[in-house]
Amino acid sequence: MGSLILCYKKHAEHPYEITRIRRRIYTMEELCYYLCNNLYLVDYTIMNDKLCQWVDKELGLEKLAEQLKELLANNDSIEKFVLCILEDSKIYTDSELIHITNVLEKLKNLKDVERQKFKGDNLLESGELEPAILVYQSILREEKDETVDRKFYGRIYGCLGAAYGRAMLYEEAAKMYEAAYDVCREYSMVIAYLYACSRFMSNKEYREIIDSNAVFARADSELEERKKAILEAQPYHSFGNQLTEWKKLYRRM
Repeated sequence: MGSLILCYKKHAEHPYEITRIRRRIYTMEELCYYLCNNLYLVDYTIMNDKLCQWVDKELGLEKLAEQLKELLANNDSIEKFVLCILEDSKIYTDSELIHITNVLEKLKNLKDVERQKFKGDNLLESGELEPAILVYQSILREEKDETVDRKFYGRIYGCLGAAYGRAMLYEEAAKMYEAAYDVCREYSMVIAYLYACSRFMSNKEYREIIDSNAVFARADSELEERKKAILEAQPYHSFGNQLTEWKKLYRRM
């Protein structure tokens, strides 16, 4: 049975507006929800005297407001500022707070575009394919950040390929993996590209691709070996279980 959370009764008469995303919040729960679900957005814009005053005057949390003002005056880290709010709310368990701390620590030194990728990766990992695709697409639409590694954007294409593949949109996945290989020149992208191609092309079309490139021919042989290894390891699979294993193979690649 899940534990109960005692919500704050105080509802602000005047909302606090998070200017970065133009969102208004009225309660402590809304503030915590925003922080936890947008950790990749947490930066200096959330750590300000205006928020401290709002917590004090609108929510009536004088003690918390004083703690936040002290952190602000001492130029403490943004991460400590956020954790102070979350811990005071009593909404999160110790294990959840540890996880949040670890995420904040990981995000601390990332650039904005890397933070966006972090969000997309988490959405992809949790199976939220459409939101993940939208995040990756938005990164590619924006002006390139020349300070990140050249292969960074190639990996974004690779992530898009993985997202499309999990959605069984294999033709779109193949295009993304091909673009990823053009940038990164990583062999793993070739294998993923060929697997996606094999899922939507006719046998003739697929063989033409393999025969056109020695690297593709070698990758195809390796792909076949991987498939064979899975089948030999569990020769009495039902069709449904075999399909599941193939999906796992593709996702690993």
